Amino acid sequence: MQTKETISIAIVKNQQQQFLITRRQEGQHLAGKWEFPGGKVEEGESLTQAMQRELKEEVGLTAIDYCLFDTMTFDYDQLTLQLNFYFVSEFTGEAKGLEGQMMQWVTLEELQGYEFPKANKTVIEKLS
Repeated sequence: MQTKETISIAIVKNQQQQFLITRRQEGQHLAGKWEFPGGKVEEGESLTQAMQRELKEEVGLTAIDYCLFDTMTFDYDQLTLQLNFYFVSEFTGEAKGLEGQMMQWVTLEELQGYEFPKANKTVIEKLS
């Protein structure tokens, strides 16, 4: 049986033109791969509320200026994900791996050197 999840993701870009990425930890789906901060939309939450909450919980940032960048559906073996990517151009706070995850600020060119889940690769291409 196919499980469906709705995910909100923040593509955070700083003033140095770098993007914030984090590494999925052991025990998580697609462990070891890099990703943009985000997670499941909880019941009663809007897509933007979920993006804001996940960004705060995972890396301690508050999105100030953002817009929906892309939406896509992606199928894994037993999981269908509706991915909602928000481009965050202004934020407050200092990014930290609040869940013990590795975190990096990288340029658009450097993103190509990191291993991301397949669903993220399309979005990275659209950022170019």
